[in-house]
Amino acid sequence: MKRGDSQPTPRHYINGRWVSGSTTGTSINPSDTREVVAEYARADRNQAEEAIRAAADALPSWSLSTPQRRADALDQIGSEILARKDELGTLLAREEGKTLPEAVGEVARAGQIFKFFAGEALRVPGDTIASVRPGVQVDVTREPVGVVGLITPWNFPFAIPAWKIAPALAYGNTVVFKPAELVPACGWALTDIVSRCGLPAGVFNLVMGSGREVGQTLVDHPLVNALSFTGSVPTGERILQAASARRAKAQLEMGGKNPLVVLADADLEQAVDCALQGAYFSTGQRCTASSRLIVEAKVHDAFVARLRQRLVDLKVGHALERGIEMGPVVDKNQLDQDLAYIEIARNEGAEHVWGGERLQRATPGHYMSPALFLARPEHRIAREEVFGPVACVLRADDYDHALALANDTPFGLCAGLCTTSLKHAMHFKRHADVGMTMVNLPTAGVDFHVPFGGRKASSHGAREQGRYAVEFFTTVKTGYMLA
Repeated sequence: MKRGDSQPTPRHYINGRWVSGSTTGTSINPSDTREVVAEYARADRNQAEEAIRAAADALPSWSLSTPQRRADALDQIGSEILARKDELGTLLAREEGKTLPEAVGEVARAGQIFKFFAGEALRVPGDTIASVRPGVQVDVTREPVGVVGLITPWNFPFAIPAWKIAPALAYGNTVVFKPAELVPACGWALTDIVSRCGLPAGVFNLVMGSGREVGQTLVDHPLVNALSFTGSVPTGERILQAASARRAKAQLEMGGKNPLVVLADADLEQAVDCALQGAYFSTGQRCTASSRLIVEAKVHDAFVARLRQRLVDLKVGHALERGIEMGPVVDKNQLDQDLAYIEIARNEGAEHVWGGERLQRATPGHYMSPALFLARPEHRIAREEVFGPVACVLRADDYDHALALANDTPFGLCAGLCTTSLKHAMHFKRHADVGMTMVNLPTAGVDFHVPFGGRKASSHGAREQGRYAVEFFTTVKTGYMLA
């Protein structure tokens, strides 16, 4: 294999120092599997425990630091990310496989998140409430929750860590950050920026490695007061059980099987655009991807024909190549899973419309054509999260039937509706059993300053992002004083 652009070997950042790991791992470019993006340090349980102890030792001082100090640090981080968004976006595209425009956009979003929480550090809410007793003053204040373990996925290696790290630091917590093993260079690059913003030693720590070693240590350790996790449902459920057993706070984002409903009165070109972007951009590797396209019978065939043509024309290739609209799948394991679901769909009788095949390009990579099926609600492809460029169309008799199909899922993250009916739009926003709704917009695409999260199997705990992040990263204290 060949090495990519030269860069320092990603190492752990523990108690203000860069340290080597007990073993090393390799990060490979999914657009060109001959290229090594990074050879990185992998931690064991001992190093994870060292990082946790460092965070615990730093907590008393940092938790009492001034809001201005925290705001200045976060603002500096955000400024450097934004100044380097093209460079960091290139790294993201090489390591994770997003197209370069998508990758640069994600990095910019990460910078904006840090800037937003720089402001929030100066606006920590509190209340003074009149007591029912004369002469008694009641104050309600917020304090940091403590040492926070952050376990992040590979699909948004800058944005998701940013929306966990930034509020954690803004509200005075200390952090142990474990990025996914597929994207260590992105985790290291973000940590490198954080390391230069003037935080005291131990306030922020990076440990890279496996979920079995590093992740489990974070989950089980008594000094970790709160855990914020984004990843699969089975892993999230195990984390919740372990955290609950020792009464640690837990915030979980675990996936979705998001519907996009297209009614007969919709602007059909707009609806096809929403479906294409929501289901297939970022190679469909988003928990907000609209992988269930529920289309009213009157426009079903026309919608499918138009979407099929857009998929035929979709440009799939190397993430750094100009004009590419969909990059590779992140790695061989994910590609194998995607292709396995294609075979399951065929075997269960779903009608194949287009795609779902391995592709050969100029460079060896994990390429596949975007797949589309016509399915029934009981098909696994219509019920289980594939996490790839795979979508199915379900036929609906009318709006009520479409809404019932949209809610017929164990997940509840996001739901979209394409319509020109204000009546149906308002009804859908109220009755879709999800945490987020989109009307005439792709399901994948949320702002950085508003709450993110879902219901049912998709999420647990307080919302992420925006002002609502304060609910997870702080604890409330009520104080009484005789005036």
